[in-house]
Amino acid sequence: MSCFICPVCSDSLTKNGSAYTCEGRHSFDVSKFGYVNLLMSQQSSLKRHGDDKLMVQARRQFLEQGFYKALSDKICECVKQHAADGGVVADVGCGEGYYTAAVSQAGNYHICGIDISKDALRYAPRSVPCGEFAVASAFNLPFRDNSVDCVLNVFAPSPYNEFQRVLKSDGVLIKAVPLEDHLWDLKCALYKEPYKNKPERRDDELFELVECHELKYKIRLTDSEAIGNLFKMTPYYYKTGREDAERLLSLNELETTVHFCVEIYKKR
Repeated sequence: MSCFICPVCSDSLTKNGSAYTCEGRHSFDVSKFGYVNLLMSQQSSLKRHGDDKLMVQARRQFLEQGFYKALSDKICECVKQHAADGGVVADVGCGEGYYTAAVSQAGNYHICGIDISKDALRYAPRSVPCGEFAVASAFNLPFRDNSVDCVLNVFAPSPYNEFQRVLKSDGVLIKAVPLEDHLWDLKCALYKEPYKNKPERRDDELFELVECHELKYKIRLTDSEAIGNLFKMTPYYYKTGREDAERLLSLNELETTVHFCVEIYKKR
């Protein structure tokens, strides 16, 4: 039986060959790229769903150069510490599967990934052939109540009510978020008045924050292509004026700070 549930009737889905089906006879085909589309039309009114091809390709090329490997290693370390062997790990906002693949290789888990971007999910099943991947909204997760051992959420929308619903009573939420100085030098190269990030940590009636692991180091980009890839994979790319963008993209070298936190939450 699959980790996924039917978006029409919420029954469990079973994968039969090239389709997922439920007892209510709803059927969802697996695409040629290996993911299933469980996003109902009424769940999103956006014309463009998630990261586009430009952002996905830029992020793939950037991550393949190992600039965020320290973050990936820390995420894997935290999953191994908090998720039982054989447990269900759901990567919410998995993108093209960079961190999903690392976690899959770090232990014996039932890996499920969801993202709203079809462009990103073209690659995730290749990275984790044994995993299950679906186009779905983080705000309407296609998982049963109390069925997930670990929710992984890396630089992605965070609907805590949904995380709380799908996690088991002893489940954990592992989040990776940018901290104050993340990409500060990039921002300084882009803007006259750059601003620092304002991270928000939760500790409320839904989740208890139990651990924080901060990472801060410098990366050196030694050509304009790498600088462009970093820029294009951030939200700044579509929010920056042409003149500012051209100034950054004319650089042949850039050293910038990366500043992350991996946060561990437990259900109340």
